Formats: sequence, structure tokens, C-alpha cells
Amino acid sequence: MTSDLPDDLKTFCAASNVALAIASPDGDCPLLMVNEKFSALTGFANAEVVGRNCRFLQRDADNAEARAQIHSFFDTPEQANVRTDLVNFRKDGTPFVNLLYMSKLRNRDGSVRFFFASQFDISRTRADLLADYDAALEHTLGRLRPLMSETGTILDGSLITIANSATMIAQAKLLLSTLTETPDLG
Repeated sequence: MTSDLPDDLKTFCAASNVALAIASPDGDCPLLMVNEKFSALTGFANAEVVGRNCRFLQRDADNAEARAQIHSFFDTPEQANVRTDLVNFRKDGTPFVNLLYMSKLRNRDGSVRFFFASQFDISRTRADLLADYDAALEHTLGRLRPLMSETGTILDGSLITIANSATMIAQAKLLLSTLTETPDLG
């Protein structure tokens, strides 16, 4: 499936310091490629996830609000991107709160060619690490724009969604604490 991706895009994603995934807009939005940072974050290798929808990482987590935001992103052609936090699970079953950023990579005719997503574990992070992630993602997106332009693909939207996320960190910590709390049996 990675053969569907332009070589420059594959090389770019592989070299990124940000956990990245690229999915097809067709059918159930199967993953076409994930990079090593994604594999390090989730424990899943590229070969284990290509062809699957990324929702398998959610297992049975509720994520109702995040799912609604993601569905709105998919269903609203003019919506350029989405940024939300949701509970995911690593291959070993460990839960983490994923700060997901997704954007549409479009053909020149405006049709969606790929979904481009980055992931960041905000479960136990600090605001300064999230700021570093935001800066790395901004840099990544900035480098992606000219590359996509050369291949006839447009990164739709802007970097407006790359903003201060201290509230998301606090919410993630609260959510994760409810997942790991054990009932008082005493």
C-alpha cells in the first residue's frame, strides 16, 4: 500500500521526528504508512498496521467526543484539520492519551488524496514537552507544504490548530487517572 504514496512523501515521513501516519481517504481509511516514531509510540510496526483503520488503537475506549470530532472532520469537506485527544492502547495493552492532529492532503482539483496524522502521548507529559511537539509539528508541516506542492498535493488548512495545549494535558492526566484507578475494596 505504500506504493500509493509518492517517494518523496514516504522519505519525508520516515525521517520525521514526529509520530506520523498516512491513510487513504477510500473505504475505511486504511493506513498506508506509519513511521518509526509511530511504531515507538504504539509498539506496532508498519507491517502490522498497514491496511487497517487506526481506530483499532482505541480498543473499547469510549472516546465519544473525539470520535464525533473525527467523524465531523471526515464528513465536512471544508474542514481542513482536527486536533483532539483520545485514549489509545499500545500493543502491550498500556493505555495512553493521544493528542491526534489530522489534516487533509488534497489533489490540485481539491479532492482528498490522503489523510495525514500525527500522534503525541500527552498522558504523562509536561507543558514544555508539548510546546516542543507543537514546534516540531509546525516545522514538519512547514517542510511538508513545498514537498506536496511539487507532487500536486496541497496541505489544506493552516497551523492555527497548533496552539497552547495545557488544558489537554490536564484533561489527559485526569482521564488516565480514571483508567488506572482501582476500586477501594477495603
